[in-house]
Amino acid sequence: MSPLLSRRGFIETATAGSLAISAWHGGRGAPTIFAADAGTPALLGGTPVRAGGWTQWPQWRETWASPILDVLRSGKWYRESGNRVAEFETAYARLLGAAACLATSSGTTALIVSLHVLDVDAGDEVIVSPYTFIASYNAILTCKALPVFADTDPATLTIDPASIESRITERTRAIMPVHIFGMPCDMDPIAAVARKHQLGIVEDACQAWLAEYKGKKCGTIGDIGAFSFQESKHIPSGEGGAITSMRQELVDRCNAFHNCGHGTGTFQGQGFFTRGNNYRMTEVQAALLTVQVEKLVKETEVRRANADYLGTLLGAIPGITPVRLPAGSRPVWHLYPFRYDGAQFSGMTRDQFARALSAEGVPCGGAYHEQYYDGLLDEAINSRGYKRLWGDARLKAYRDSFRSLSGNKQVCDTTVAVTQNMLLGDRNDMDQIAEAIRKVQTHSAAIAKAGL
Repeated sequence: MSPLLSRRGFIETATAGSLAISAWHGGRGAPTIFAADAGTPALLGGTPVRAGGWTQWPQWRETWASPILDVLRSGKWYRESGNRVAEFETAYARLLGAAACLATSSGTTALIVSLHVLDVDAGDEVIVSPYTFIASYNAILTCKALPVFADTDPATLTIDPASIESRITERTRAIMPVHIFGMPCDMDPIAAVARKHQLGIVEDACQAWLAEYKGKKCGTIGDIGAFSFQESKHIPSGEGGAITSMRQELVDRCNAFHNCGHGTGTFQGQGFFTRGNNYRMTEVQAALLTVQVEKLVKETEVRRANADYLGTLLGAIPGITPVRLPAGSRPVWHLYPFRYDGAQFSGMTRDQFARALSAEGVPCGGAYHEQYYDGLLDEAINSRGYKRLWGDARLKAYRDSFRSLSGNKQVCDTTVAVTQNMLLGDRNDMDQIAEAIRKVQTHSAAIAKAGL
């Protein structure tokens, strides 16, 4: 895969600008229409539609210095000696309407802890979306379990509920729906399948802070939800994560496992200890997160409003299809994706389109590709441990099943996305994104002919 289209690569490009956040006026006027055929495309030496950068990410505010310095000066940097982690857990649980929250060292460790507490163990299988950051796969592999892929719905980019039940075997222990890019999965049919087969649900909400499905926040719908606060995320602390649930006893079990096995609350383990690891958040991380809670709430509404407006613009461009969302859902847009049809752009490939649009000052990329062909899963299933747990026949059938993921292949081949910080400007910024796409489309034949 081209470096241009790697998720982290284009996130870094898009967040490298130094512009301050523009004031979003929230006006309801008609969208600004630009002359789509004006000028030569930037990829062919013309002037870009947008000359400036985009909102820098992550952000720092001097008002945050005092509470963070207070933690450093106190010498209480470990969660058991201070109270900042506990304060953040209370604030985040309240924000989501969860019964309880546990802060962790990363989103990946939040997933690992959640799977362990739902008794996912060596030789089990977990059904998961293939269109996700690789941490979703890795968390399952860390449990010595097999990540079994349901297909992706090309209209929503999330797990296709209709494809889940056919993947269930006698070894299936849980389902991990991924609210990718902060877009809620269609949770009602997923929950129905889980109830029918008595399976746990771990919501991978690592990109879905404040996303909603039918009045409930993502991370409070399944048994357990997992979040990430990595540097690119909407509420970042460099690294960091959280677990939420509507069941206090599950969070207490998570607390014990993430804290070296120390029993806590309603769960005291066996003789006050249980199996565990050290996945704790630090006091400094928690202090940095706590001061950003109000900012997260305000910026979420800005992203939503700008995404709604942008969607109306893009929906009018032939060959560009905005994502369909489940009824009653409210996304938060960690990335803003759309589907690209090269037939409406003179046969330009998706990669050519991304390069041309990026040259116009609108950084974009393809986000995720068919990662199950990258070698990670081959390494796992060819290991001694996995061969002992499953045997050659099952593992060959598992590997062969990747070819059936036609919906996911379609999504990987046709999706283009821009990053969340690009939604933090005003409507003129959204107009420029649409203008750049129209300009690329107008000159698509020349770009395709140039072979760039």
